[in-house]
Amino acid sequence: MTQQKGNPLDMIWAMALIAAGIGVFFRIPQIMPDILAVEYFAGSAFFIRLSFYCMALILVGGGLKKIWNRFWKA
Repeated sequence: MTQQKGNPLDMIWAMALIAAGIGVFFRIPQIMPDILAVEYFAGSAFFIRLSFYCMALILVGGGLKKIWNRFWKA
């Protein structure tokens, strides 16, 4: 096992990023009807949904990258 390095708060931040990404991922189907109810956003449903999924992936990816750098990067 490699030696741990860095601030212990980084691990808490990584877990928070992952939890936020998972939360966004599961919340998208519930909030899309509310967003599409606004007339201004009705025509861009695909772009809004894509943006939310990209945001969720970026959050989870950022958290996983922090964990990867802490434990496995030399």
